[in-house]
Amino acid sequence: MTLAEQWTTLESGLPAGWSRARLGLAVDDPACLERAAALLGPLTPGRTGATLGFEAVSRGPGSSPAAVGRALARLDAERIRARLELLGTEDAAAAAAPPAAGSLAGAWDRLLADLPEDWSDLYAQIDLTSSDHLAPAALWLAPLNPARHEASSALRFRCARRFGYGAAPVMARRCLARLDERDIPGRISVLRVLSDTRPVGTQGPVWLVGGKVV
Repeated sequence: MTLAEQWTTLESGLPAGWSRARLGLAVDDPACLERAAALLGPLTPGRTGATLGFEAVSRGPGSSPAAVGRALARLDAERIRARLELLGTEDAAAAAAPPAAGSLAGAWDRLLADLPEDWSDLYAQIDLTSSDHLAPAALWLAPLNPARHEASSALRFRCARRFGYGAAPVMARRCLARLDERDIPGRISVLRVLSDTRPVGTQGPVWLVGGKVV
């Protein structure tokens, strides 16, 4: 069965009223992993071992079911063999529910509320309470393209409010809510923030952190 056919089968079995489906793609040949990630680029996949994680959304910002099908068809065209797995779903009611006190999603809301009204780009860090949570957290945060910070139990990501390089604020909140749902605790903080940036001919501003461009 091709990957496009696997997705058609999975999509037909999704519960009524689903708004978001989390998917994992296990690539059979490790040598094909980088190429598979490149072909899935529009879906902003995250990587954990030999598995690529991404999402489909039925409405709102994100990759539509049709976009997922097109991306997987590109892998089929290059004969990249893999197994598609449904990792979980979210319904519209759960997506609209307010965050619980002390949640990462709630902390994110408070952080954004404290930023200047014209903020445009930020660089944030999630400090996890245990290194055991690094792999699952990276998978659920895949749309944010998180990067591990040195040897600590911290993940960093960029967020762009209007355009440019970085996840949208609403996407960042949804990803943090996933950690809350799975009882993955942590603390989120904004490391750097810029206001009213207007990139010309680039994807946006960059920061130099520890000798590396982020």
